[in-house]
Amino acid sequence: MSTEVKKVLIIRFSSIGDIVLTTPIIRCIKQQLGSEVHYLTKPNFAHIIHESPYIDKIIKLKEPLSETIAELKAEGYDLIIDLQKNMRSYRIGMALHTKTIRYDKLNVRKWLSVRLKWNLLPEKKHLVDRYFEALQPLNIKDDGMGLDYFIMTEDEYDAQELVKGIKYQVLVLGATYFTKRIPKEKCVEIIAGYSGHTLLAGGKDVSALAKELSQIFPEKVIDFCGKVGLGVSAGFVKHSRRVISGDTGLMHIAAALQKEIIVLWGNTIPEFGMYPYYGFKNSEKQINLEVNGLTCRPCSKLGYDECPLGHFKCMLDQKIADELLKD
Repeated sequence: MSTEVKKVLIIRFSSIGDIVLTTPIIRCIKQQLGSEVHYLTKPNFAHIIHESPYIDKIIKLKEPLSETIAELKAEGYDLIIDLQKNMRSYRIGMALHTKTIRYDKLNVRKWLSVRLKWNLLPEKKHLVDRYFEALQPLNIKDDGMGLDYFIMTEDEYDAQELVKGIKYQVLVLGATYFTKRIPKEKCVEIIAGYSGHTLLAGGKDVSALAKELSQIFPEKVIDFCGKVGLGVSAGFVKHSRRVISGDTGLMHIAAALQKEIIVLWGNTIPEFGMYPYYGFKNSEKQINLEVNGLTCRPCSKLGYDECPLGHFKCMLDQKIADELLKD
């Protein structure tokens, strides 16, 4: 493929973690090709990449899709990098008649892992690595610097002011799906075992749990669930002692900020390729906790609103090692 690529469109519609995982591609395309980089995403996720110095223009997905396609046609792209790879992104590529690069989603192998429990997934291969494999025709190389997340100055200032003088760990309560969330029983164990303060992060959907934990530990818990935006939450993460999380978007932001992360894996598994990504030039700082040997796990590559079998052993049977609960 010719390296004369003046204008590139990167497509990833959602969600928080998935968009953060595209940031090494954005950076390396910009730095190694020198192309003008545009990014197409859903309007409610545009803020995640708003501060990136490597993106020249963010285009927000519109409905009907024909309106978005008309806007994109006017730009005259030399290349599309489709990191969404669904029916809508395929329609965009076909409508623009532009050379398009797509990556291997490993959907068949994931399906076999979920449905038949046949683990044919590549060992220790991250989604980001598969992105870079797809870019080999462009001679784009992974620079090893990991993920990016750029916090607005005012958000970081607000975060620091809200916890001024307090040393704390962050416990992420929120996740899109229930089966990725750390349950109350484990949260209690984590907070009780830690000598310092625990800041609770998440949206309004976990505010009831956060209130319960605050009542149990009034002297130890700092509750910001549903009270601040993602940028301020990222500021909390940046200045924390460490982060404890399920398989969530904030976990990937923590990795982008090079934080120590303890991950409690529920219905998903690290082999899906979505574990914390630090980049090969940085040391890995995560500890993965899993309940191995469950015949029902993984039960989904995404998640459920409740445990399909009703026992939720993948989270409730987690062993929180004593050394992880010390300051």
